[in-house]
Amino acid sequence: MAFLEKWIRSMGMVSAWLNPLLVFLICADVMIRYFFQHTFNWLLELEWHMFGMIFLLGSAYTLQADKHVKVDVFYNNYSVRKKLVSDTILTIILLIPWCLVGIRTCLSYASNSFYIMEGSPNPGGLPYWFVIKYLMVFCFVLLLAQAVLIVVKNIKSLMT
Repeated sequence: MAFLEKWIRSMGMVSAWLNPLLVFLICADVMIRYFFQHTFNWLLELEWHMFGMIFLLGSAYTLQADKHVKVDVFYNNYSVRKKLVSDTILTIILLIPWCLVGIRTCLSYASNSFYIMEGSPNPGGLPYWFVIKYLMVFCFVLLLAQAVLIVVKNIKSLMT
């Protein structure tokens, strides 16, 4: 379990380091457009793919760090035990099934993309769009792994 937690944390760090790279790409794109009145389709698409990677790779880490969005109206008033119980139940009935649906759907989506070797329909766009689509599968797997880790930790805490 410690290896899995470290792996998820490292994916979160990759996500964090992609942010300055995305800022650099956007700045370069803006300067190219400003000075040369031109842009590249591959650069625009790379910006969108990079944004997607940041969001996808950071999702499991965000859950691990407990920095995701919650409805704190009631949650703040809960005891520690009640918080553990509610987190466990909601993770089991909402997050884990959602991850399984995401894996199944995205795997089909990515596999179809790989089968046809999907690339950008735009001239000069990025080839091999299946790579980012398989990244969606990978990130749902990471999110599922983190959800299972949360359930296991919460059950251990509730038993002590």
